[in-house]
Amino acid sequence: MPLSRGQKLGPYEILAPIGAGGMGEVYKARDTRLDRTVAIKVLPEHIAKRDDLRARFEREARAVASLNHPHICVLHDIGPGYMVMEFMEGETLAQRIEKGAIPLDRALKHAIQIAGALDRAHRAGVTHRDVKPQNIILTRDGVKILDFGLAKTTVAPGPSDATLTKALTTEGTVMGTPQYMSPEQFEGKEADARADIWAFGAVLYEMVTGQKAFQGKNYASLVGAILSADPAPMAVKPFTPSWLERLVRRCLNKDPERRYQSMRDVLLDLEAPPQEAPAAPAPSTRWPWAIAAVYLLFAAAAGITFFRKPNQPAQPVKFDVSSPDGSRFGSIFNGGGSAISPDGRTLAFVATNAKGETLLHLRPLDSLEARALPGTDDAARPFWSPDSKSLAFVAAGKLKRIDVAGGSPLTLCDTRTPRGGTWNADGVILFGLQAAELQRIPASGGTPSPVTRLNLEAGEFAHSYPQFLPGGKEFLYLVRYMEAEKMGIFVGSLDGKPATRIVQTEVKAAYDAAAGRLLYIQGNGTLMARRLELDPPRLTGDPAVVAEAVGLASSSGFADFSVSGNGTLFYGRGNNAGKVRFGWRDRAGKLLERIGQPLEIPGAYSLSPDGSRVAYTSGARQQPDVWVLELARGLSTRITFSNALRPQWSPDGKHLYYDNPSGIQRKSADGSGEEELVTKGTGAGFVQAVSPDGKHLLFGLGDILILPLTGERKLEPYLQTNYDERGAAFSPDGRWVAYFSDESGRREIYIQGFPERRGKWLVSSAGGIFPKWRADGKELYWRDPDNTL
Repeated sequence: MPLSRGQKLGPYEILAPIGAGGMGEVYKARDTRLDRTVAIKVLPEHIAKRDDLRARFEREARAVASLNHPHICVLHDIGPGYMVMEFMEGETLAQRIEKGAIPLDRALKHAIQIAGALDRAHRAGVTHRDVKPQNIILTRDGVKILDFGLAKTTVAPGPSDATLTKALTTEGTVMGTPQYMSPEQFEGKEADARADIWAFGAVLYEMVTGQKAFQGKNYASLVGAILSADPAPMAVKPFTPSWLERLVRRCLNKDPERRYQSMRDVLLDLEAPPQEAPAAPAPSTRWPWAIAAVYLLFAAAAGITFFRKPNQPAQPVKFDVSSPDGSRFGSIFNGGGSAISPDGRTLAFVATNAKGETLLHLRPLDSLEARALPGTDDAARPFWSPDSKSLAFVAAGKLKRIDVAGGSPLTLCDTRTPRGGTWNADGVILFGLQAAELQRIPASGGTPSPVTRLNLEAGEFAHSYPQFLPGGKEFLYLVRYMEAEKMGIFVGSLDGKPATRIVQTEVKAAYDAAAGRLLYIQGNGTLMARRLELDPPRLTGDPAVVAEAVGLASSSGFADFSVSGNGTLFYGRGNNAGKVRFGWRDRAGKLLERIGQPLEIPGAYSLSPDGSRVAYTSGARQQPDVWVLELARGLSTRITFSNALRPQWSPDGKHLYYDNPSGIQRKSADGSGEEELVTKGTGAGFVQAVSPDGKHLLFGLGDILILPLTGERKLEPYLQTNYDERGAAFSPDGRWVAYFSDESGRREIYIQGFPERRGKWLVSSAGGIFPKWRADGKELYWRDPDNTL
């Protein structure tokens, strides 16, 4: 019978119920003697009548009473059928994880406190046996472990495991919570402190990744996963350090003999983790490096050079940069990013505060504090003036500059989706735009004029991410082609001399003047270095690996690294393997089912009209192709062999439209027959949507164009403006088109009529990309700037 407000248990007056579990009901109460608020755990009536379970309850009381640790709940008193504990305000770790993965620094802080508490319990002879996020409270004073209801003490064991297991399984209850139970517990073997180490590993995995280490559709499949499967790599959450992955893997070893043998060892490794292997230094001591690690949403880091005696070899130095309290780093996919100042003293980065304001921040490398620059709302892609006194950035459709010492931003010109910038000592700014040539403007402002020229016939579609070379006349820049293998870094000149390609890569590069080397990306984020001779421009010598897993936003050609004039290197780490796994989620975002195996998907994917298949791009970045996954069987079939991207289904599900270097193609969705050229020409743009009646196709790169699929296939503009408009999606009745545009200075979701552009509605209010309609047309989904659906 539940207790009601005002009832008393001894000197304790019941105030309100807190919760209930398999081994007790918990109430908030007042200690009338000491006038303090406490928590009381009471045995339910149906359990209180059972001698074996009542004995187990008393064993819990003895276990808790024997412990004294700041991160274990305090037992104040015990009475007939109840125990009195400290009352704690806060949320459970489970409630916190429901909101998403916990930032790495906070997760490690929680982990150290949990490990310390369990170490104290184990050294007192107490094994918890039900370590799980629901039994961990996050308070202002740190974590608190509670509910030693399954605790096993070596001093007073009480009823046997066999007796308890039989009693509980008779009532459909398992000893512990399945996702956190060790293999030996399922196998009925003796569970010691190493079972807690297993559970701790599962909890730490969940804190960092936001996903349970082991999952299953039902109890049997869950147990099978725990007994025979390994959890997905923690690297699916970007910037998980390799030492932490190894620690968790060791905690979750199936064989208790191969796990950590004590929680003390786990705690020591958490408190003093092994150093990550530094990047290999250059052969010449003239090329000092300071290499940094992890900081941005997709993380990042910073490094510093340091004072040394002449001819003394430089030693790599690493340190992490955390986001300011209450803020999160801006996504590198949506204009976030960072830049180290030319003098190597200050890091600039984009971060969003608790109010949702995205601002530029500055952090001197000799300080632990960062400060926001007022007036830089919605800032994106910052870059420095050569004297390190000013920053340029794009916001609200404008290119702006601001003095870092203070003052308001100055608008230089109108612009749109930024693709990097650079600033020379003569007061010239070069900047890139999506699907455009490089633009030039005075640092005081004015009308932009093109510096480079796109060779559309050769398949060029963008010039991006410029960087001035010494002297301020020549510059590096990325040339993007429809064919990935043609992309690369070129050296151009303000005087219009022919450009020279120096290396093949799909993302930006940077020149390290202190070392005379080009830094560029190869593969999935490997940062390379090679000497760059400037007259004439050419690479010489052998390449050297500088860093691995640099954060990339490959779809825009962005790589999150920069280097100062004195050789200080900053880079953000990312998970660039492109491995994803399809799955179904419910409306609350809960994962219902995973399908197939993890896949490398550098391109877009789309669901078939009947919901039974997914068409996607997969394969090496230089040779991607379209595949179709059958959701019922989890099996994929390769459809194309032609460097194909961005598939979209025909309304009847019989064909796929996609783009390749020759233009837009169509092919049977079962892979049979030959592909059919729909419209010819490189640079035609990305396939975006096919109308429900199958009569029109929307495509484009920065604009949205209409291609009739019947009759005369004459291209027509749907949206062709100075802004970036993409991600078009037809409503199920074909009368409306949803898309995103940066016309307001930030990407937002809009709807207009089709085929005539009647009306116009702004749908999102805080940013959005890639809208999708529900099948009945009554709802619209999209991704916000935090990559949340």
